[in-house]
Amino acid sequence: MESQKRNISTLLFEAAKTTWEHRKGNIGEIFSPNDNFSGLRYVKIDNLPTGTILSSNSDGIGTKIEISERLEDFTTIAYDLFAMVCDDTVSKGLEPIIINTVLDVNTLNLHEQQVSQLIQGYTNAALDSNVAIINGETAELGSRVYGYGPFNCNWSATAIGIGNIRRAITCQDIRPNQYLVGLKEKCFRSNGLTLARQTLEFALGEEWHNITFNNSTLGRLALTPSTIYTEAIVDLFGGWNLEREQKAKLLGVAHITGGSIPEKLGRVLRVKGYGAKIDDPFEPSEIMKECQRLGRISDEKAYSNWNMGQGMILITEEPEKVMQVLSTHSIESKVIGKTTYNNEIRIKSKGYYSRNSFLSYPPK
Repeated sequence: MESQKRNISTLLFEAAKTTWEHRKGNIGEIFSPNDNFSGLRYVKIDNLPTGTILSSNSDGIGTKIEISERLEDFTTIAYDLFAMVCDDTVSKGLEPIIINTVLDVNTLNLHEQQVSQLIQGYTNAALDSNVAIINGETAELGSRVYGYGPFNCNWSATAIGIGNIRRAITCQDIRPNQYLVGLKEKCFRSNGLTLARQTLEFALGEEWHNITFNNSTLGRLALTPSTIYTEAIVDLFGGWNLEREQKAKLLGVAHITGGSIPEKLGRVLRVKGYGAKIDDPFEPSEIMKECQRLGRISDEKAYSNWNMGQGMILITEEPEKVMQVLSTHSIESKVIGKTTYNNEIRIKSKGYYSRNSFLSYPPK
Protein backbone atom coordinates (compact mmCIF):
# COMPACT_ATOMS: atom_id res chain seq x y z
CA MET A 1 0.00 0.00 0.00
CA GLU A 2 2.77 2.44 0.94
CA SER A 3 4.59 1.76 -2.35
CA GLN A 4 1.38 2.45 -4.27
CA LYS A 5 0.91 5.73 -2.41
CA ARG A 6 4.46 6.72 -3.34
CA ASN A 7 3.72 5.83 -6.96
CA ILE A 8 0.57 8.01 -7.00
CA SER A 9 2.47 10.86 -5.35
CA THR A 10 5.16 10.53 -8.01
CA LEU A 11 2.53 10.71 -10.76
CA LEU A 12 1.06 13.85 -9.21
CA PHE A 13 4.52 15.39 -8.88
CA GLU A 14 5.41 14.65 -12.50
CA ALA A 15 2.10 16.20 -13.59
CA ALA A 16 2.76 19.26 -11.44
CA LYS A 17 6.22 19.67 -13.01
CA THR A 18 4.65 20.06 -16.44
CA THR A 19 2.78 23.13 -15.17
CA TRP A 20 5.98 24.93 -14.14
CA GLU A 21 6.46 25.96 -17.76
CA HIS A 22 3.43 28.27 -17.41
CA ARG A 23 5.44 30.67 -15.22
CA LYS A 24 8.87 30.28 -16.88
CA GLY A 25 10.52 33.64 -17.38
CA ASN A 26 7.80 35.34 -15.36
CA ILE A 27 7.19 36.09 -11.73
CA GLY A 28 6.28 32.87 -9.99
CA GLU A 29 8.82 30.79 -11.91
CA ILE A 30 9.51 27.60 -9.98
CA PHE A 31 12.79 25.80 -9.59
CA SER A 32 13.73 22.88 -7.39
CA PRO A 33 17.15 21.64 -6.28
CA ASN A 34 15.63 18.24 -5.45
CA ASP A 35 13.82 16.42 -8.24
CA ASN A 36 11.29 14.50 -6.18
CA PHE A 37 7.76 14.97 -4.85
CA SER A 38 8.85 15.77 -1.30
CA GLY A 39 11.72 18.06 -2.29
CA LEU A 40 12.08 21.78 -1.69
CA ARG A 41 10.64 24.17 -4.26
CA TYR A 42 11.43 27.85 -4.73
CA VAL A 43 9.36 30.60 -6.34
CA LYS A 44 11.20 33.46 -8.02
CA ILE A 45 9.97 36.92 -7.01
CA ASP A 46 12.93 39.08 -8.05
CA ASN A 47 12.87 42.87 -8.45
CA LEU A 48 9.28 43.49 -7.49
CA PRO A 49 8.12 47.07 -8.00
CA THR A 50 6.87 49.32 -5.22
CA GLY A 51 3.24 48.62 -4.43
CA THR A 52 3.42 44.87 -5.06
CA ILE A 53 0.86 42.94 -3.01
CA LEU A 54 0.31 39.25 -2.31
CA SER A 55 -2.86 37.26 -1.68
CA SER A 56 -3.75 33.74 -0.60
CA ASN A 57 -7.13 32.05 -0.74
CA SER A 58 -8.36 28.50 -0.34
CA ASP A 59 -11.43 26.56 -1.43
CA GLY A 60 -12.57 23.11 -2.50
CA ILE A 61 -14.92 21.40 -4.91
CA GLY A 62 -17.50 20.56 -2.25
CA THR A 63 -20.10 17.92 -2.99
CA LYS A 64 -19.69 18.16 -6.76
CA ILE A 65 -17.17 15.35 -6.33
CA GLU A 66 -20.11 12.98 -5.82
CA ILE A 67 -21.16 13.58 -9.44
CA SER A 68 -17.71 12.39 -10.55
CA GLU A 69 -18.06 9.36 -8.29
CA ARG A 70 -21.45 8.52 -9.76
CA LEU A 71 -20.22 8.76 -13.35
CA GLU A 72 -16.78 7.30 -12.60
CA ASP A 73 -15.35 10.28 -14.47
CA PHE A 74 -12.80 12.49 -12.72
CA THR A 75 -11.32 14.11 -15.84
CA THR A 76 -12.85 17.57 -15.40
CA ILE A 77 -13.26 18.06 -11.66
CA ALA A 78 -9.96 19.98 -11.44
CA TYR A 79 -11.57 22.72 -13.53
CA ASP A 80 -14.03 23.26 -10.70
CA LEU A 81 -11.22 23.34 -8.14
CA PHE A 82 -9.07 25.79 -10.07
CA ALA A 83 -12.04 28.00 -10.99
CA MET A 84 -12.95 28.38 -7.32
CA VAL A 85 -9.55 29.62 -6.17
CA CYS A 86 -8.18 31.33 -9.28
CA ASP A 87 -11.36 33.22 -10.13
CA ASP A 88 -11.56 34.36 -6.50
CA THR A 89 -8.02 35.71 -6.83
CA VAL A 90 -8.67 37.76 -9.96
CA SER A 91 -11.88 39.16 -8.50
CA LYS A 92 -9.64 41.25 -6.20
CA GLY A 93 -7.36 42.41 -9.01
CA LEU A 94 -4.52 39.99 -8.39
CA GLU A 95 -3.00 37.44 -10.75
CA PRO A 96 -2.80 33.82 -9.49
CA ILE A 97 0.63 32.38 -10.08
CA ILE A 98 0.94 29.17 -8.05
CA ILE A 99 -1.40 26.50 -6.68
CA ASN A 100 -1.01 24.03 -3.84
CA THR A 101 -3.54 21.20 -3.47
CA VAL A 102 -4.61 18.69 -0.83
CA LEU A 103 -6.24 15.46 -2.04
CA ASP A 104 -7.90 13.35 0.67
CA VAL A 105 -8.98 9.87 -0.45
CA ASN A 106 -10.52 6.85 1.19
CA THR A 107 -7.94 4.57 -0.43
CA LEU A 108 -5.58 4.50 -3.38
CA ASN A 109 -5.68 0.72 -3.59
CA LEU A 110 -6.55 -0.33 -7.17
CA HIS A 111 -7.68 3.18 -8.12
CA GLU A 112 -4.88 4.33 -10.42
CA GLN A 113 -7.38 4.91 -13.24
CA GLN A 114 -9.35 7.43 -11.19
CA VAL A 115 -6.18 9.18 -10.07
CA SER A 116 -4.94 9.31 -13.67
CA GLN A 117 -8.20 11.02 -14.62
CA LEU A 118 -7.72 13.54 -11.82
CA ILE A 119 -4.21 14.26 -13.12
CA GLN A 120 -5.51 14.79 -16.65
CA GLY A 121 -7.79 17.59 -15.49
CA TYR A 122 -5.13 18.86 -13.06
CA THR A 123 -2.69 19.78 -15.81
CA ASN A 124 -5.32 21.04 -18.26
CA ALA A 125 -6.92 23.34 -15.69
CA ALA A 126 -3.52 24.72 -14.68
CA LEU A 127 -2.84 25.55 -18.33
CA ASP A 128 -6.16 27.36 -18.68
CA SER A 129 -5.45 29.30 -15.47
CA ASN A 130 -1.80 30.03 -16.40
CA VAL A 131 -0.63 28.86 -12.99
CA ALA A 132 2.05 26.47 -11.79
CA ILE A 133 1.31 23.70 -9.28
CA ILE A 134 4.08 24.04 -6.73
CA ASN A 135 3.21 21.27 -4.29
CA GLY A 136 0.50 19.03 -2.92
CA GLU A 137 -0.44 16.44 -0.36
CA THR A 138 -2.22 13.14 -0.88
CA ALA A 139 -3.69 11.56 2.25
CA GLU A 140 -5.41 8.17 2.63
CA LEU A 141 -8.02 8.61 5.37
CA GLY A 142 -10.05 5.42 5.10
CA SER A 143 -13.63 5.69 6.31
CA ARG A 144 -13.15 9.38 7.18
CA VAL A 145 -13.74 10.00 3.45
CA TYR A 146 -16.82 8.37 1.98
CA GLY A 147 -19.39 8.85 -0.78
CA TYR A 148 -20.84 7.05 -3.79
CA GLY A 149 -18.99 4.03 -5.19
CA PRO A 150 -15.60 2.56 -4.28
CA PHE A 151 -13.34 5.60 -4.82
CA ASN A 152 -14.11 8.69 -2.75
CA CYS A 153 -12.15 11.89 -2.34
CA ASN A 154 -12.19 15.50 -1.27
CA TRP A 155 -10.00 18.03 -3.08
CA SER A 156 -9.03 21.50 -1.94
CA ALA A 157 -6.49 24.06 -3.08
CA THR A 158 -4.77 27.28 -2.13
CA ALA A 159 -3.92 29.88 -4.75
CA ILE A 160 -1.19 32.46 -4.28
CA GLY A 161 -1.78 35.66 -6.22
CA ILE A 162 0.35 38.71 -6.87
CA GLY A 163 -0.68 42.19 -7.89
CA ASN A 164 0.00 45.87 -7.57
CA ILE A 165 -1.95 48.12 -5.25
CA ARG A 166 -2.55 50.49 -8.16
CA ARG A 167 -4.55 47.77 -9.92
CA ALA A 168 -6.30 46.21 -6.94
CA ILE A 169 -10.07 46.07 -7.42
CA THR A 170 -11.21 47.74 -4.21
CA CYS A 171 -14.80 48.63 -5.28
CA GLN A 172 -14.25 52.19 -4.00
CA ASP A 173 -15.11 53.76 -7.37
CA ILE A 174 -18.49 52.05 -7.77
CA ARG A 175 -21.29 54.52 -8.45
CA PRO A 176 -24.93 54.26 -9.61
CA ASN A 177 -25.65 53.78 -13.33
CA GLN A 178 -22.49 51.81 -14.04
CA TYR A 179 -22.79 48.73 -16.23
CA LEU A 180 -23.02 45.13 -15.04
CA VAL A 181 -21.44 42.74 -17.54
CA GLY A 182 -22.42 39.12 -16.98
CA LEU A 183 -20.13 36.25 -18.00
CA LYS A 184 -22.07 33.22 -19.12
CA GLU A 185 -21.83 29.97 -17.19
CA LYS A 186 -23.21 26.74 -18.63
CA CYS A 187 -24.14 24.97 -15.41
CA PHE A 188 -23.70 24.88 -11.62
CA ARG A 189 -19.95 25.57 -11.32
CA SER A 190 -19.03 24.06 -7.94
CA ASN A 191 -21.78 25.56 -5.82
CA GLY A 192 -25.31 24.63 -4.90
CA LEU A 193 -24.74 20.95 -5.70
CA THR A 194 -26.08 19.76 -2.33
CA LEU A 195 -29.48 21.28 -3.07
CA ALA A 196 -29.40 19.95 -6.63
CA ARG A 197 -28.38 16.41 -5.63
CA GLN A 198 -30.91 16.19 -2.83
CA THR A 199 -33.67 17.43 -5.13
CA LEU A 200 -32.83 14.96 -7.91
CA GLU A 201 -32.43 12.00 -5.58
CA PHE A 202 -35.66 12.70 -3.71
CA ALA A 203 -37.65 13.11 -6.94
CA LEU A 204 -36.03 10.42 -9.10
CA GLY A 205 -34.31 7.94 -6.80
CA GLU A 206 -30.77 6.85 -6.06
CA GLU A 207 -29.78 6.36 -9.71
CA TRP A 208 -30.96 9.80 -10.88
CA HIS A 209 -27.66 10.44 -12.64
CA ASN A 210 -28.46 7.82 -15.31
CA ILE A 211 -31.79 9.37 -16.34
CA THR A 212 -31.84 10.77 -19.88
CA PHE A 213 -32.46 14.51 -20.18
CA ASN A 214 -31.94 16.90 -23.13
CA ASN A 215 -30.00 14.37 -25.25
CA SER A 216 -27.68 13.63 -22.34
CA THR A 217 -28.10 12.42 -18.77
CA LEU A 218 -28.77 14.41 -15.64
CA GLY A 219 -25.47 13.23 -14.19
CA ARG A 220 -23.46 14.27 -17.23
CA LEU A 221 -25.09 17.70 -17.29
CA ALA A 222 -24.51 18.21 -13.56
CA LEU A 223 -20.82 17.38 -14.06
CA THR A 224 -20.35 20.17 -16.64
CA PRO A 225 -17.01 21.73 -15.61
CA SER A 226 -16.77 25.30 -14.36
CA THR A 227 -15.62 27.93 -16.79
CA ILE A 228 -12.27 29.37 -15.69
CA TYR A 229 -12.39 33.15 -16.28
CA THR A 230 -8.94 33.86 -14.84
CA GLU A 231 -6.87 34.62 -17.94
CA ALA A 232 -9.59 36.84 -19.42
CA ILE A 233 -9.88 38.92 -16.24
CA VAL A 234 -6.09 39.26 -15.93
CA ASP A 235 -6.04 40.38 -19.57
CA LEU A 236 -8.60 43.08 -18.72
CA PHE A 237 -6.92 44.62 -15.66
CA GLY A 238 -3.39 43.93 -16.86
CA GLY A 239 -2.08 41.68 -14.11
CA TRP A 240 0.64 42.51 -11.62
CA ASN A 241 3.08 44.06 -14.12
CA LEU A 242 2.35 47.77 -14.57
CA GLU A 243 4.15 47.72 -17.90
CA ARG A 244 1.46 45.42 -19.28
CA GLU A 245 -1.51 47.16 -20.86
CA GLN A 246 -4.70 47.53 -18.89
CA LYS A 247 -7.35 46.92 -21.54
CA ALA A 248 -10.40 48.04 -19.57
CA LYS A 249 -11.13 49.46 -16.14
CA LEU A 250 -12.92 47.10 -13.75
CA LEU A 251 -14.57 48.81 -10.79
CA GLY A 252 -15.84 45.64 -9.13
CA VAL A 253 -15.87 41.89 -9.79
CA ALA A 254 -18.35 39.46 -8.28
CA HIS A 255 -17.44 35.77 -8.58
CA ILE A 256 -20.84 34.10 -8.41
CA THR A 257 -20.30 31.14 -6.10
CA GLY A 258 -22.09 30.21 -2.85
CA GLY A 259 -24.99 32.53 -2.11
CA SER A 260 -25.14 33.42 -5.79
CA ILE A 261 -25.92 36.92 -7.08
CA PRO A 262 -27.63 38.33 -3.96
CA GLU A 263 -24.70 37.45 -1.71
CA LYS A 264 -21.68 37.79 -3.99
CA LEU A 265 -22.73 40.86 -5.98
CA GLY A 266 -24.26 42.23 -2.80
CA ARG A 267 -20.91 41.96 -1.02
CA VAL A 268 -19.22 43.97 -3.79
CA LEU A 269 -21.91 46.67 -3.83
CA ARG A 270 -22.07 46.88 -0.03
CA VAL A 271 -18.66 48.60 0.00
CA LYS A 272 -20.31 51.83 -1.21
CA GLY A 273 -23.88 51.09 -0.18
CA TYR A 274 -25.43 50.78 -3.65
CA GLY A 275 -27.60 48.15 -5.31
CA ALA A 276 -28.30 46.74 -8.76
CA LYS A 277 -31.06 46.21 -11.25
CA ILE A 278 -30.47 43.15 -13.43
CA ASP A 279 -33.06 43.24 -16.19
CA ASP A 280 -31.44 41.00 -18.83
CA PRO A 281 -29.61 38.09 -17.16
CA PHE A 282 -28.45 35.02 -19.03
CA GLU A 283 -30.77 32.04 -19.10
CA PRO A 284 -30.15 29.44 -16.40
CA SER A 285 -29.21 25.98 -17.62
CA GLU A 286 -32.05 23.58 -18.35
CA ILE A 287 -30.99 21.26 -15.53
CA MET A 288 -31.40 24.12 -13.04
CA LYS A 289 -34.94 24.73 -14.23
CA GLU A 290 -35.61 20.98 -14.12
CA CYS A 291 -34.40 20.91 -10.50
CA GLN A 292 -36.76 23.79 -9.80
CA ARG A 293 -39.66 21.88 -11.35
CA LEU A 294 -38.92 18.60 -9.60
CA GLY A 295 -38.31 20.16 -6.19
CA ARG A 296 -40.79 23.01 -6.45
CA ILE A 297 -37.91 25.38 -5.78
CA SER A 298 -39.00 28.98 -6.16
CA ASP A 299 -37.15 31.36 -8.44
CA GLU A 300 -36.26 33.42 -5.39
CA LYS A 301 -34.55 30.42 -3.76
CA ALA A 302 -32.93 29.31 -7.03
CA TYR A 303 -31.34 32.73 -7.55
CA SER A 304 -30.04 32.57 -3.96
CA ASN A 305 -28.37 29.16 -4.42
CA TRP A 306 -27.30 28.83 -8.06
CA ASN A 307 -25.56 31.17 -10.49
CA MET A 308 -28.58 30.85 -12.83
CA GLY A 309 -26.46 31.47 -15.92
CA GLN A 310 -23.80 33.99 -14.88
CA GLY A 311 -20.58 32.79 -13.29
CA MET A 312 -19.10 36.25 -12.84
CA ILE A 313 -20.38 39.84 -12.95
CA LEU A 314 -18.10 42.78 -13.79
CA ILE A 315 -18.87 46.40 -12.91
CA THR A 316 -17.47 48.85 -15.45
CA GLU A 317 -18.00 52.09 -17.31
CA GLU A 318 -16.48 50.52 -20.44
CA PRO A 319 -18.74 47.58 -21.27
CA GLU A 320 -17.87 47.44 -24.98
CA LYS A 321 -14.14 47.24 -24.26
CA VAL A 322 -14.75 44.59 -21.62
CA MET A 323 -16.91 42.43 -23.85
CA GLN A 324 -14.47 42.71 -26.75
CA VAL A 325 -11.62 41.36 -24.62
CA LEU A 326 -13.82 38.58 -23.24
CA SER A 327 -14.76 37.54 -26.77
CA THR A 328 -11.08 36.99 -27.61
CA HIS A 329 -11.05 34.44 -24.78
CA SER A 330 -14.19 32.75 -26.14
CA ILE A 331 -16.25 33.89 -23.16
CA GLU A 332 -19.83 34.91 -23.92
CA SER A 333 -20.85 38.09 -22.13
CA LYS A 334 -23.43 40.85 -22.24
CA VAL A 335 -24.69 43.84 -20.28
CA ILE A 336 -27.20 42.39 -17.83
CA GLY A 337 -28.04 45.53 -15.86
CA LYS A 338 -26.77 48.57 -13.97
CA THR A 339 -25.87 49.66 -10.47
CA THR A 340 -28.51 51.68 -8.62
CA TYR A 341 -28.87 54.19 -5.77
CA ASN A 342 -31.32 51.82 -4.09
CA ASN A 343 -29.24 49.35 -2.10
CA GLU A 344 -31.35 46.27 -2.90
CA ILE A 345 -30.60 43.86 -5.73
CA ARG A 346 -33.44 43.33 -8.20
CA ILE A 347 -33.28 40.52 -10.75
CA LYS A 348 -35.68 39.97 -13.64
CA SER A 349 -36.24 36.26 -13.29
CA LYS A 350 -35.61 33.78 -16.06
CA GLY A 351 -36.31 30.85 -13.79
CA TYR A 352 -38.99 28.19 -14.02
CA TYR A 353 -41.83 29.77 -12.03
CA SER A 354 -41.92 33.56 -12.12
CA ARG A 355 -40.33 34.31 -15.46
CA ASN A 356 -39.99 38.05 -16.26
CA SER A 357 -41.05 39.06 -12.75
CA PHE A 358 -38.59 41.03 -10.65
CA LEU A 359 -37.14 39.36 -7.55
CA SER A 360 -35.96 41.71 -4.81
CA TYR A 361 -33.13 40.97 -2.36
CA PRO A 362 -32.47 43.45 0.45
CA PRO A 363 -28.87 44.13 1.50
CA LYS A 364 -27.41 41.63 3.95
